[in-house]
Amino acid sequence: MAWPKPLVFLFISIIIIIMSFTNFGNTKAEDTPVYLWKNCSTNSSTTTANSPFQLNLNTLLTSLSSNPTEFHNTTVTGNPSSNTVYGLFMCRGDVALPLCRQCVLNATQTLLSECSLSKQAVIWFDECTVRYSNRSFFSTFDTRPRVGLLNTANITNQQSFMRLLFRTMNKTADDASNHPIGSKKYATNQATISGFQNLYCLAQCTPDLSPQDCRKCLNGVIGDLPWCCTGKQGGRVLYPSCNVRYELYPFFRVDNASSPSPSSSILPPPTTNPANSRGGSSGISGGTIVAIVIPIIVAVLLFIVAICFLSKRARKKRDSLQDGNTANDITTMESLQFDFGTIEAATNKFSADNKLGEGGFGEVFKGTLPSGQEIAVKRLSKSSGQGGAEFKNEVVVVAKLQHRNLARLLGFCLQGEEKILVYEYVANKSLDYTLFDPEKQGKLDWAKRYKIIEGIARGMQYLHEDSRLRIIHRDLKASNILLDGDMNPKISDFGMARIVGVDQTQGNTSRIVGTYGYMAPEYAMHGEFSVKSDVYSFGVLIMEIISGKKNSSFYDTDGADDLVSYTWKVWKEGAPLELVDPILREKITPNEVIRSIHIGLLCVQEDPSDRPTMTSIVLMLDSNTVTLPTPKQPAFFVNSDPNRPKELRFDSSTTKSITTSVNEMSISEMDPR
Repeated sequence: MAWPKPLVFLFISIIIIIMSFTNFGNTKAEDTPVYLWKNCSTNSSTTTANSPFQLNLNTLLTSLSSNPTEFHNTTVTGNPSSNTVYGLFMCRGDVALPLCRQCVLNATQTLLSECSLSKQAVIWFDECTVRYSNRSFFSTFDTRPRVGLLNTANITNQQSFMRLLFRTMNKTADDASNHPIGSKKYATNQATISGFQNLYCLAQCTPDLSPQDCRKCLNGVIGDLPWCCTGKQGGRVLYPSCNVRYELYPFFRVDNASSPSPSSSILPPPTTNPANSRGGSSGISGGTIVAIVIPIIVAVLLFIVAICFLSKRARKKRDSLQDGNTANDITTMESLQFDFGTIEAATNKFSADNKLGEGGFGEVFKGTLPSGQEIAVKRLSKSSGQGGAEFKNEVVVVAKLQHRNLARLLGFCLQGEEKILVYEYVANKSLDYTLFDPEKQGKLDWAKRYKIIEGIARGMQYLHEDSRLRIIHRDLKASNILLDGDMNPKISDFGMARIVGVDQTQGNTSRIVGTYGYMAPEYAMHGEFSVKSDVYSFGVLIMEIISGKKNSSFYDTDGADDLVSYTWKVWKEGAPLELVDPILREKITPNEVIRSIHIGLLCVQEDPSDRPTMTSIVLMLDSNTVTLPTPKQPAFFVNSDPNRPKELRFDSSTTKSITTSVNEMSISEMDPR
């Protein structure tokens, strides 16, 4: 829909007025530190009011708030030594000294009022970080607790943006860490996204870190960006010893006299900061506010009226085309429908000689059309939960999904109780046919296996993020990955839950929702599924591809109950290459294999919020410069109940440690480990 020029000019005028008002109303905003987050740790012992430790803490925080520098650490010694308190503050590298001192004052007052009974705490403002502890942490880097803050707006081309982000952020981290101990470890950089849009990045460590430790700390926060902010227009990850941030506007000061542009999209966590409640007046009179606000309101009302008018006109245009669009849909449906007699002839009346396999959805046969085209025919259960019209509509929608790593759905046949799907035929059958056969698995060298892992990831990314539907596969496994003549993977059975009805009971499984051994714990135990359930299945699939062994039938004499448990065992023992299929061990790329195992373990973590998205996984596979976070213990790990099926045994000691805020604006890991 083309916008009339007067409406464009009106919209631009509104934006200019609002920006002018925002800048005018914030002329003194740089004098007020912006609170972000705090953590009063409950993971360590606490103290009592007026105890020697608390008195020493009061002394330490007072000393920090009165120190006229940009970084300072100090110790208040106690007797006994358990009452000793260590503390420091660091201001952001571009913050002017007066604002730095005000930030530290606000931070220490908040810690005194809200964390004084904790023996360690950290608080983050936009302009400074203050922390204390009953243990010495000087000249060492800590990665917990961590906090992620993100901009709610999405990036359009996420994959290329994330590549640019990691490249720019790593350069910024190099610049920040390339300074000797005691000097400011702070750097900013920018990169061009397009002709009219830039990316701005910031990285900083505490000055007491060595260049090597600073870079290690920044590796961690950069590696946590997918955990926090994948595909978002802005975000930051905060550690006690370092932090990074990126935006699409210049949020850092070019010099100490200039103030960063405020972001209306980035909101701090909804926590009240008592230290900021005493902020002074903005200095704008009531008459000035009225004179500015009323024109804005009038302009917005005119804008809304214009939008309503244009929407009404567009709706009339759509209504006039409705009959034509309906005709096109009917034509599309008819072009996808096969006659039952044609399918019967193509498969030689579903001859056993033409049978390719059988699964929870029904039997699969090879067929040849009169044109000579080879097809794969999936004859669905006759007890499908959908009627004919719904079945047709779902097939038409799924058939429109096209990706090189998806098996192409050519059409369908619907006659009586017969519901049949017609797919393209692929020469090398399914992945499990080759991968788990000792005589055939030699055809899959490491290069082919890595290509298969990458292809599956891209296909799943398309289903989750890029297709016209958001499809959760719910049965991702080796037998549902087809291989063409060049061993390129093609995901099959995507959209099957939509096509045949979610609650259908059939065949090998109690519900057509997945296969034990591949199912995420939250799904297997509670029926809760999401895109992260597919990520779990993908992690299991990675381990099977690397090892050449089925998760469901894996057995290790050293006590691992399944393939996931064994992978975790060799990873913790520092011998991840023990997982590799013996037929490959002399012809692998070790770094590539270890990185793939690392990604697989990230995918099978118990808490779905810990698992990466498929977009992040594709980025991790494509780039060796992306730092991966440390994986946590997988969900299926300890044989805690000998009477429970092996695939559903959980480690009762595994706990969830990530807390996601309700408004999805921040992610924080609250307790250090």
